[in-house]
Amino acid sequence: MNRKLILPAAFITAALTLTACQGNTPSSAPGETSALISPSPESDMVLDFGDRFINNTGNVISVNSKETVSVVPDIAQIVYSVRTEDTTAAACQQKNAESVSSVIARLKELGVEEKSIQTSDYYMNPRYNYSGSTAKLIGYEATASLTVSDLPIDGLDEILSGSVDVGVNTIQSITYMASSYDESYQEALQKAMDSAYQKAQVLAASCGRSVGTAINITETSGYSAARYNDNSRTNMANSMMKMSAEEDSVSTAGIMPGEIGVEASITVEYQMY
Repeated sequence: MNRKLILPAAFITAALTLTACQGNTPSSAPGETSALISPSPESDMVLDFGDRFINNTGNVISVNSKETVSVVPDIAQIVYSVRTEDTTAAACQQKNAESVSSVIARLKELGVEEKSIQTSDYYMNPRYNYSGSTAKLIGYEATASLTVSDLPIDGLDEILSGSVDVGVNTIQSITYMASSYDESYQEALQKAMDSAYQKAQVLAASCGRSVGTAINITETSGYSAARYNDNSRTNMANSMMKMSAEEDSVSTAGIMPGEIGVEASITVEYQMY
């Protein structure tokens, strides 16, 4: 598309005169007369720059766009706590290590891969008896946290019910995630881009203009794996552990993970003609 720039005659006269004064114009050959363009004050000169000229000043339209793609989570992450007590620090640490080993062995029996099991936290604190006038040291308490990732949701009930009787004291959290997050995010980005162009077309048409190509795109959404915590199931699992001492077996209700919203937001600037 060829584009033409219309400049005032006075501006062109001044520019050409300045060029001549600076000596940038070639000397005329002998016998030839140099021609200086002197348009009349009433007229404007049209300069054709073709496709090489893009005038952005006052001809850019900027729009924001945000789109969400829903995806069903297919994997879960569980954070277990293994807490032990004993009268000495060494005995407490040893007991905790044995309990953690039992939990890991049980998880492997349930089909959890070793690479999916990580000791995410560990601490030991002294325990005191404050019933008298002075605090009396009565022992130690050690707590290790195990983060178990990449668990298929289809088998999550079995893992929860099968791990509560081998040393797990508390389930800190159960988190649902989608393994197809990257693909869903890219789909949301594409939808946001399409929506941005439609918005720009409506805005430009309202003032008799047309939308050209995108000249700047900014991704404003924060990229992070879509997830959400299932607090109700966490509380349910902890309640089941309290009841396990009185019952031979523990089972949890079927899991309905729902959907996760994968959101993408962008800001796009378009050339407007």
